[in-house]
Amino acid sequence: MTTKNGTTAPEILIIIVTWNKKQYVLELLASLAKQNYPKLDILVIDNASNDGTVAAIKQTYPQVNLLSNPENLGGTGGFNAGLQWAFEQPEDRYQYLWLLDNDVLVHHRALPELVTLLENNPDIAVAGSTMMQLDYPWQINEMGAFLDHHLGRLMLHRHLERVPAWQGCSVQELLTIETDLSKHLIHCLPYMDVEYVAAASLLVRASVAKKAGLWRDYFIHFDDVEWCLRIRALGHRVVVSAKSLIWHLSAAAKIPTWVLYYDNRNVLDLFKTHGADARSLQRLIRYILKKAVYYHLIGKPDLAQLHYEAIADFQAGNTGKKEIKLAHSYKKNTHIKQVFLNPTIKRVLIAWSVNLYATGIQGTLAQVQLQRPDLQIDCMITPDGMAVYQLPRTGFIRFSTFKLKRWFTYWRLRGSYDLIIQSDYQVVIGLSWLNSRLLFINDEGFCERPSPKFGDVWYALKRWIRGK
Repeated sequence: MTTKNGTTAPEILIIIVTWNKKQYVLELLASLAKQNYPKLDILVIDNASNDGTVAAIKQTYPQVNLLSNPENLGGTGGFNAGLQWAFEQPEDRYQYLWLLDNDVLVHHRALPELVTLLENNPDIAVAGSTMMQLDYPWQINEMGAFLDHHLGRLMLHRHLERVPAWQGCSVQELLTIETDLSKHLIHCLPYMDVEYVAAASLLVRASVAKKAGLWRDYFIHFDDVEWCLRIRALGHRVVVSAKSLIWHLSAAAKIPTWVLYYDNRNVLDLFKTHGADARSLQRLIRYILKKAVYYHLIGKPDLAQLHYEAIADFQAGNTGKKEIKLAHSYKKNTHIKQVFLNPTIKRVLIAWSVNLYATGIQGTLAQVQLQRPDLQIDCMITPDGMAVYQLPRTGFIRFSTFKLKRWFTYWRLRGSYDLIIQSDYQVVIGLSWLNSRLLFINDEGFCERPSPKFGDVWYALKRWIRGK
């Protein structure tokens, strides 16, 4: 196999893990045919999807290698199955492995740029793509990342930085144009050393991957981080390319629920695995307990409980998949009408951070207003004093910019409303304490919850103070 200029091109295996995202993976496979690269082998690992993914791939892409796991083994189990398959191939069959998320959009130069980078720099073992935001295509989600070794957080490199020249462009426009970010951003090099690049688009030398071994069993989240740290510990560089781009739904659009358990348990295991001392681990545990306090304060105690379970399972040495059952579940926003037709809901207050248009419920609420003239809907004025009109016949409640006055208003309004609507993206803590039912909403779903309890918060505070 040779490239267009006559030189030998390295053989590459693409590894994709999927679970119940048939349309996404079919679109990804279609886009991979447009990669400017001579020849690719593709391996898809299906985690027991029940949406017809396997049959669709077999019918549309019979040339694709397909592995079917008997159950959902998460990203860890899926990629490990793919890596194990790759390790069992003849030693010289593949020079590189390209790990991809099943729901990314890939620029047509994404792979060639990564290959060129590794071919020209023998000391680099892993090269990742810059991840742009699918919902804001001109905005960077992450250009690799570093670890905050004090609090155990991922620090996304150049997170939310915008490319001014691309403002307003669609993803489809950007998928085929020249995309060297080093020409568009200040102090941006063609590639940069980082501690981690996401397996959303990660090219690794096959020999180094085999030496590093399979991923640690985290089920999901932080497994690719741990692997990158392991490869760096072997003496290899991990870099991110400013010339290789993919687009992925931004993390801000995904509301964490059950994944909080894995995030917190796995980061503790990661730091312990990579040499953190007892004092550092205790500091990280206290930080996790502090986050649990926050979830109690906003009225999501079941999510706070996930933090406690994460710590307990870490201390017990448990990894892998855990059966998680939450007390409150989300429903699609298309089912929200019944909430407002409930005759016990007479007065509703909407937080300033809720966008009725983005959530898709503006029309539904307007219809309910016509059906229920008795329903009173008030909106909270924005922190800068603006009244944002989103519905007919609504009142506005003003809150002072001064904390003491603002909390006095919260206290005065206790019991005045039957339902408070909060945005999952930006919760107003004071509104959760108006002694009303709570409805948390995002662009896809909503969840009803009772108001928080002082006893729960006091319990969480004591655990945080004690650090256990």
